[in-house]
Amino acid sequence: MSDGKKSDAEHDWGPFGRPLFNDPKARALSRVGVIDVGSNSVRLVIFDGAARSPAYFYNEKIMAGLGAGMAETGRLNPEGRVRALSAIRRFVALANSLGIPPLTAVATAAVREASDGPDFRADVLRETGLKIWVIDGQEEARLSAQGVLLGWPGSYGLVCDIGGSSMELADLFEGRVGRRVTSALGPLKLREMKSKKARRAYVKETVEDLFEKMGNETGKRLFLVGGSWRAIARIDMERRGYPLTVLHEYRMTPNRIAKTLKYIEESDLQDLRARSGISDSRMALVPYAIHVLRGVVARFKPKDITVSSYGIREGMLYEQMPAELRERDPLIEASRFAEAKDARLPGFGRTLYHFVLPLFSRTSHARKRIIRAACLLHDVSWRAHPDYRHEVVFDNTTRANLGGLKHSERVFLGIALLHRYTNKRDGTRFEPLFGLLDPKDQRSAEILGKAMRLGAMLWIKADEQPGTLKYSARANTLELVLKEAAGPLFGEVAQVRLDSLANSLGAEASVRVKGARRAKTD
Repeated sequence: MSDGKKSDAEHDWGPFGRPLFNDPKARALSRVGVIDVGSNSVRLVIFDGAARSPAYFYNEKIMAGLGAGMAETGRLNPEGRVRALSAIRRFVALANSLGIPPLTAVATAAVREASDGPDFRADVLRETGLKIWVIDGQEEARLSAQGVLLGWPGSYGLVCDIGGSSMELADLFEGRVGRRVTSALGPLKLREMKSKKARRAYVKETVEDLFEKMGNETGKRLFLVGGSWRAIARIDMERRGYPLTVLHEYRMTPNRIAKTLKYIEESDLQDLRARSGISDSRMALVPYAIHVLRGVVARFKPKDITVSSYGIREGMLYEQMPAELRERDPLIEASRFAEAKDARLPGFGRTLYHFVLPLFSRTSHARKRIIRAACLLHDVSWRAHPDYRHEVVFDNTTRANLGGLKHSERVFLGIALLHRYTNKRDGTRFEPLFGLLDPKDQRSAEILGKAMRLGAMLWIKADEQPGTLKYSARANTLELVLKEAAGPLFGEVAQVRLDSLANSLGAEASVRVKGARRAKTD
């Protein structure tokens, strides 16, 4: 350039400096790629859509074990180094073939601490053109905590991220990352300690030191991030016979964790691995990770424990988001995107929300949020076979990769959308999941679904309200008031749907078209 300034392409932004979401060119991008070079695994994630709640377009990892044996040699594992370089070579080629903009790659404890870490990074740069940024433990803790915030804006508690060679803690308060510490409590490092007694003493001493550095606070929510924690949570699900095997937002109590850790110690690991669906390489580290988790829970005394599938990679994406985007609700943003992409009448979800809202006038803000999401999603599965739409939508909703959604809320949303397509739910293969909601909430979800089922019959335009519902719980009455233009839309099928809704409410239904006489539906 004539003025001597570097072009945008030439500028060395650092790992997170490029203003991805503010760049006009980048706003049109559909995909963003991240490579995480960890002590145990090397992973590529391609996020589909530079949005508040992006989908996972592609996700691949190999368990390279770069940090295996480092405690003795001080160097990266030779076999792991070859495998990691091969994987990164593939990841870069794959990203290039998909037209992904420049990948962001970070490395953590193993590459950071190994004497040949710089040589490995130089090999990657020479062979692939990819620059790997090495982040310290404090930065790793911050990014992992930001990953939690991607799924739960406004979260508070303690984030505990375990990798192969390290474990980080970060404090969250009102959606902000606070104090952060790092330690060498990764299972790969603990495995190198031959004495069980020495290992336990080291864990206890290190956890005590972390506790003091984090301010000696107890009673917070504990967010677990990392593959070893997810493996333990999967085993907890297997032990309990838990029906919804979605790890994100899976909640446990300290007492239940204690039982599961003892269960692992008393079980045949290969049998347990097969029943839980955990890989051999991951299961091999679980016996060491359980000592760390037991120590953390005993010292920090969390009020409850939650698994976060979002971690450092999601934190890297969150890092590049402007404040306005960070503050948006990931569930609502994902639902809006699905409606715009897949619904037959995009925009009608908002109209439907205002239509059903009179039935939930005393409902909490948190529940209204789920109602809003349901209305946005009410028509996105219309392409499924009519006989199976109710099953497809329940399955998709309860198992979707959505942020900002507790397991009970997944089931509530699933039941509501199931009843968007059918009046009955008895006899379905999903009955074990219904038990995650109490009967009162199941009934509320059913009412919502049937109200959406009725409202979907009254389409006029996306931004026009065809009618209103007037419900009195005291008088047990439900009145549908239609605009004159919507009167012809109320046919036999709509009548059946109104009656079904009234039955679930325990109310007597009537219909009135503005300008016409009121009439009972019977």
